[in-house]
Amino acid sequence: MLSPDTLALAGIALYQRWLSPHKGFRCAHAAFYGGASCSAAIAQTIRDEGLNLSAITSRLAACRQAYGHLQVTGGPRVRGVCCCGPLPIPFRCG
Repeated sequence: MLSPDTLALAGIALYQRWLSPHKGFRCAHAAFYGGASCSAAIAQTIRDEGLNLSAITSRLAACRQAYGHLQVTGGPRVRGVCCCGPLPIPFRCG
């Protein structure tokens, strides 16, 4: 039986391989701060710490906050939300 960590990493890998390249935009955190996208950062968290829900939730909250900063500062236009959960994660236009 596969561990929850392995299943989560497999899901992220599928998203990164098959969905992310076709959506045409990136997460607000990466657009505002630079660096890794949320999917890459969360995958690294899972590899380092396991399914640390506190760290994952914090990253998603930071992405949502970055979205707010982009809206206020007139940064890159942002659109869309992540389809994998109740927490909306905005993305930057390509």
